[in-house]
Amino acid sequence: MVNRKTVNRFLAAAFLAFGLGAPAQAQDKPPIRILVGFPAGGGGSNLSQLLADKLREVLKQPVIVENRPGVGGRLAAEALKNASPNGYSYMVAPNATAVFQHLMYPVSVLRYDVLKDLTPVATLVSYPLLLAVHGQTGARSVKDYVAWVQAGAGPGQFATAGQAGQTHLTGLMFAKAAGIRMEVVPYRGNGPLMTDLVGGQVPAAVVLAGDAMPHVRSGRIQALGIFSTQRSPLTPGVPTLAEQGFETVRSDAWFGLWANAKTPQAELTRMQEAVRQVLAMPEVRTTLEDKLAMSPDFKPAAEMDRLLRSEMDYWAAVIKDADFKAQQ
Repeated sequence: MVNRKTVNRFLAAAFLAFGLGAPAQAQDKPPIRILVGFPAGGGGSNLSQLLADKLREVLKQPVIVENRPGVGGRLAAEALKNASPNGYSYMVAPNATAVFQHLMYPVSVLRYDVLKDLTPVATLVSYPLLLAVHGQTGARSVKDYVAWVQAGAGPGQFATAGQAGQTHLTGLMFAKAAGIRMEVVPYRGNGPLMTDLVGGQVPAAVVLAGDAMPHVRSGRIQALGIFSTQRSPLTPGVPTLAEQGFETVRSDAWFGLWANAKTPQAELTRMQEAVRQVLAMPEVRTTLEDKLAMSPDFKPAAEMDRLLRSEMDYWAAVIKDADFKAQQ
């Protein structure tokens, strides 16, 4: 009678000998999940899906994207804080989720502290924020739009993906510099926002360039200016607001990858290196630039932490100057 344990050991040795065990071992690894605080269809979700697709190749491990939309990305951040710190949970989020939520809400409201409960892994991309308008305004420049609002020709409104985030504060900065009153219309992500902007339900938006540019190219909306310090090759022909007389309105944007602060350093280093490899892939750069209007912009954890803290200092002064208080 054949001993079953002997047969099993023989088969296992044969699989390893012929290199057949590796794929099975890779599939046996638990899936890595990437939390996204916005709905599917927006820039953050599309970026996360691209990252997940390539990380599967590099890590030889399943990677899934899990959308947790709501309150400016806070639900995803809270979920990351509460996740097991085993290296299988991460969050892709814009700098706005970390910076503005931290500055305007107490930990008792957020239920997490971005500087204590979460830790940077790497920056992913940078991208311009855009002031876009519907054709109903007739505006072809920022000054045209300001004159349209001042004349009372339409509602002084601008749409933004979420309340108390970077696009919200950027829009308020612009309104103050232009001397006009503008009401924010918050959405749960850039996907639904763009649907209403294209449809004319809102006249203007401060939005990710990647979400707006396809509609700009089709002629359904007009790009008036970007909030970056310099023109961007991702938005050809679109001037900065500074060029149009609004020098004090500046707002740079980027996405980063975070982990639970208690995640083992070995796992953080493993993921950081995998992200570096993914962002160096030519096909990833092409997809980011041509389809998402984002530029690969890898920075390791230590640099990302310094960048995050410097932006907190910058925006804290802006918020204080504007006497802005977010609704809780």
